Amino acid sequence: MTHVEPSATSIMLLQRPYDYFGVVTNLDDAAAASALARTSAYAEVDSLTVWSPWTSFAGAIQEAPRLPGVYLLREGSSVQIRYVGMAGERAGGARPQGLHGPLSVYLSGKAAVSGFGEAALDRALADPVWVEARLQHLAVSGPQRAKEWARQAIARLAPEVRWAITHDRLEARELEGQIVELLRPFGL
Repeated sequence: MTHVEPSATSIMLLQRPYDYFGVVTNLDDAAAASALARTSAYAEVDSLTVWSPWTSFAGAIQEAPRLPGVYLLREGSSVQIRYVGMAGERAGGARPQGLHGPLSVYLSGKAAVSGFGEAALDRALADPVWVEARLQHLAVSGPQRAKEWARQAIARLAPEVRWAITHDRLEARELEGQIVELLRPFGL
């Protein structure tokens, strides 16, 4: 086995870990190594295909194409990718839905028990401050539907989304699988 000396650049990166956007963070050695590994995984995801720019989740509905593809959702405050999803050619009603379909379902709160909607609601329900605020709202305003709780849970994350268009459902599923494998170690 050949011994390779670390470069000055790699030593500097380990001493000054960067988040996904190049912002210097103060972390211990284990956290620094984890941050560096996450940054590397995010860069690999970026290199897999052509991605749209990150955009606010609420604003994405007008821009999301009705074509098959893969989408990434990241938490606005931490910029960590929290969910990877795919959409095929399936048509709902008269118009094909593609990427537009699942994003609009999540935004409406109708997907409270599947995919990103469920993940967002689980994270919100683990936050005592959020739950207390929702209970206070309940005491003042009365009950709300589960989909409204899910919509509020998604809004709490202030998610951003980006997507890549694929030729068909099969290609989208393959790309989604690659991304999940790359990001699973980082709390996807």
